[in-house]
Amino acid sequence: MTKELTRRIITSIFLFISVIFCILINEIFFILAVLIVLFWPTLNEWININNKNLKFSLIGFIYLCFVSFSAYYLRGDSFEDAIFFILILCICAGSDIGGYIFGKIIGGKKLIKISPNKTVSGSMGSFFFSILPIFIFNFQKYINFELSLKNILFCLIVSLSCQIGDLIISYFKRLNKVKDTGDILPGHGGFLDRIDGIIFAVPVVFILKITQIF
Repeated sequence: MTKELTRRIITSIFLFISVIFCILINEIFFILAVLIVLFWPTLNEWININNKNLKFSLIGFIYLCFVSFSAYYLRGDSFEDAIFFILILCICAGSDIGGYIFGKIIGGKKLIKISPNKTVSGSMGSFFFSILPIFIFNFQKYINFELSLKNILFCLIVSLSCQIGDLIISYFKRLNKVKDTGDILPGHGGFLDRIDGIIFAVPVVFILKITQIF
């Protein structure tokens, strides 16, 4: 195991525990944590990688407001809502891990020019691993999330949202010749590097919920 991978794993474990704590303690603490993360390091990193472009800065601010509202709505005020939000993050994490593992081990054909490190095998790995949380959450009693075609499709939509978010942020980094959005997270870069998929998946799930598609 390389030093970089070790740092990545340790950081991921710390972040996972911190996030679960913020979600479960209560909805007020949760939204405060969301606002701090989104409008301090994340927004600053977005502004910096776009060379403080006012138009993109404003777009980023408005979009993160939408992300914040979506997260607050989905977290809700019940324990069941909190479990559902954790499920969403687990699907995002599974998608990210699957893409990383398949991309590193299998490699192969590049997925798209704007992000040369992304491969077709990595994308397939993201879809495959995004389904795995079904088998974990199938054994809890708080939300109904059994193995079904509808729930598999839900996981795939969330994974697709994560991958699109990753590609969009990668495009802007490449456009502005930036490797990482920051260096605050060992092994991951900046907060935007870490949550680029999540900030696209959460609004998508919000839309699916309010339209009652899921």
